[in-house]
Parts: sequence; structure tokens; C-alpha cells
Amino acid sequence: MRLAIAALLLSAAAAPAASARSLEQIQASGTLSVCLPANSLPFSSRHDTPAGFQVELAALLAQQLGVSLQTDWVISPIQVLRASCDLLLDVIADPEAQERSHLALSKPYYRSGVALVVPQGSPITSFAALDGRTKVAVQVGSIVSMILSQRHVGLSTYAFEDEMLQAVADGEADAAAVTPVSAGYFNLAHPDHKLTILPPDEADQRLVWNIAIGMRKPDQALREAMDKAIDQLSANGTIAGIYGRYGVMLSPPKP
Repeated sequence: MRLAIAALLLSAAAAPAASARSLEQIQASGTLSVCLPANSLPFSSRHDTPAGFQVELAALLAQQLGVSLQTDWVISPIQVLRASCDLLLDVIADPEAQERSHLALSKPYYRSGVALVVPQGSPITSFAALDGRTKVAVQVGSIVSMILSQRHVGLSTYAFEDEMLQAVADGEADAAAVTPVSAGYFNLAHPDHKLTILPPDEADQRLVWNIAIGMRKPDQALREAMDKAIDQLSANGTIAGIYGRYGVMLSPPKP
């Protein structure tokens, strides 16, 4: 499971505007095309069952538009560039990232960031409790690794979040700085070795963000349709229920 798969897709999503389709064109074609990572549960998977929360949410969005879902499976940034999908899901709603991606964003539908995950019963209760005596698993090159390094916190670097979480479960690290999505899914998959998930630190805005739908230069009708769908599916608990089936507890977005 790759760290911040949504950020990977976001960074590669600067597709030519010619690939963008209006709501009228989508409904006329009878399909809504969504780019999905092919092997990244709990986000999505081409072969596993259940297929991931992005697949389930994408199917509901298509249903809201009265069309069927067309999945464009991707495994690399270059494939996203070449794909002609209408939407990307779980996109970081950050103005700087949005400018790089050339995506338009829907209303955000949950809050995410970097959570701290520790063993049950750990004396560590927040990022502020980390110091030179603690060993924290981080992704190599990540912003949280830079921030903690500047604070002289002991670090151990990994490529993937599931490896980081396993290190905490095995006692090889005191904590892991990961996304709440990965942590929740790890606990679901390891009921006998559940870890404690501390919420992202809102005191450092570099480590928190809202999540939204990314659209390739939509017309106003498509943007409004996505916002309406987000409002309805959030209000009736559908989105929270989808993510909850994968062990993920959603936090509401913040302005």
C-alpha cells in the first residue's frame, strides 16, 4: 500500500484540457470515467473483493449522474497523464497542489493528514511527545520526516506505510507517521495486533488537509453535480459507511 496514493495521482493529473468532458457529454456517453490505482487497497484494486472504497464511491457518483462507471486502471503517473478519465478521487484539496495538477475540485468530503500510530498502552499521546529518545517510522523523503528531523526526533525510514505500521506492531519502532486511512485499514486486517491511532496534528498545517474529488476542467454543471452528490452522500452517512467498511473513520473537512 503506497503512501499518499492520492498525492501520486494528483501530481500526475495535469492532462490536456481536451480530455475534459462536460456533464452533458458524460450523460450522452452513458459512462463516467474514473482513474483508479490498480493495486492499492483500501483505495482500490482491480482484482480483489471488496474492491476498495474508491471503487464503491465512484460507482455511487456514476449512479448519481444516471450513468454507469468506467474504470481506468492506472499504476504509474504517466498512465494518468495518458488516461482520459473524468474524475480522480481522494485528491488533496490544497491550493498549491491544485495549481500544479490543473484540476478543479469538488467540495471536500473528509479531513486527512499525517496521523501518529503507536502500540496500545504507549506513553506517546501526541506529536509533541516525540523526542530524541523515540524512534518514529517515516516515509523516506516525506515532509513529516523533514519536520521531525528538524526537531531531532529519532527516525527510521521506509518506502511504504504498511511496512511502517508493521514495524510498530513488531516493536521495531515506537510510532509511525502515516495517513489515518492506512492505519485504519491495518487495524482491520490485523485484529489481534491493533494499534492506537492518534489524530493528525492541526497545529501544523503542513500535516493536515481536506480531501475532494478532482475534475479535469469541468463545466459548471458537472462541478455542481459533484458538489450535490457529495452533500447528499455525506448527509445520509453513505460516504462514512463506505470508508468504515475498510476500517477508516472519517473526520469532517475543515474550512
